[in-house]
Amino acid sequence: MKFSILIAHYNNAHFFKNCFESILSQTYKNWEVIIVDDYSDEAEKAEVKKIISQDSRFFFYENQENKGVGFTKNRCAGLATGDICGFLDPDDALTANALEESIKAYKNEETVATYSQFYICNENLVPSKLFPYSRKIKNKDPLFFNIRFDVAHFFTFRKKTYDTIDKIDPAITSSVDQDLYLKLYEKGDFYFIKKPLYLYRNHANGVSQNKQKKEKLYKNWNIVLYNTLKRRGIQTLYGKNIDEIGQLSDFIFQKQNTLISRILRKIS
Repeated sequence: MKFSILIAHYNNAHFFKNCFESILSQTYKNWEVIIVDDYSDEAEKAEVKKIISQDSRFFFYENQENKGVGFTKNRCAGLATGDICGFLDPDDALTANALEESIKAYKNEETVATYSQFYICNENLVPSKLFPYSRKIKNKDPLFFNIRFDVAHFFTFRKKTYDTIDKIDPAITSSVDQDLYLKLYEKGDFYFIKKPLYLYRNHANGVSQNKQKKEKLYKNWNIVLYNTLKRRGIQTLYGKNIDEIGQLSDFIFQKQNTLISRILRKIS
């Protein structure tokens, strides 16, 4: 199987060297890297091009104007030629066994996507802890909305399955990964890899450190949830019409985070 690593880049050349080196260190060798730049500064683009210039497995494409992450990630996936795809942010990195461990799960034809544990790291990409919410989820549950972010990095998916969905919403500028997860979840089984395969970098320009970006993410997350409910034909959720619910993310979290549900998650 060929693996397509997908990178949506925007002014992150400063951190990209770590990302690049982690790709070269992969124990699984049948891969390509699709980079789509979303109209970065010329110096940023030049730096990324310089880093990848000696390896023909890296392909660099450019948007002619800033289109946003939804559009850019869609373009990444559309350009991929691999059987399996996975998004990697340019300021993050993979463990050396990330592709190899992910590929193993696709021996089961029912598996349409995989996800794993991941490390939360400091600005220098030194791991500080495991992300605490990654866990095995129940498949084929119409009320699964990934509200606790059980599914996250390192997320991979079958390209042929991706080609059957409505793709990532190009109009949203955050929560695009959640949009992808929930659409693919409706197409088959997710497989949890109980190993950390991804290094997520916390830094000053990241979403978790930026109030404006967090507010935009929250708004888009509610759009994703509403569209998911509509797509699944759910008009009434926990006894309430979805059009009468103010903030879906808060409402669903409250309903799915009761004491009983927390106990059940711990023993499952």
